[in-house]
Amino acid sequence: MIPGYVLDAGALVAAERGKQRVSRFFRLAELGRARLWVPLPVVAEWWRSRTDAREEILAASRVVASVVIAKAAGVALGRLRDVDGKLTIDAMVMATAALLDAAVVTSDPDDFERLASCFPGVVVLSA
Repeated sequence: MIPGYVLDAGALVAAERGKQRVSRFFRLAELGRARLWVPLPVVAEWWRSRTDAREEILAASRVVASVVIAKAAGVALGRLRDVDGKLTIDAMVMATAALLDAAVVTSDPDDFERLASCFPGVVVLSA
């Protein structure tokens, strides 16, 4: 089975900057040894203008848009208090990982601590 990784905006920024840790996920994908997914709301959070690097990053991954994922994220947010827009996107990332049986790749693993209890079994990796 080929492992999957769901990228958040911080991981995409790290990829743009050529950070070695996140670059290895893209190398694995190039070799057919990993699958990379980006939830559609993450694209909006990250994208500020078109660049060749951004186009290449998106081309190496699959953008995911799903009502099932949005509903799972909404249920998780309903269990928490003091929810803001950033947490909503993080919940979409976690729900995507849970439903695709993938790990999350992020530049800030602490952002996902509040959501961990809602998505047991999702592994969060540092980008």
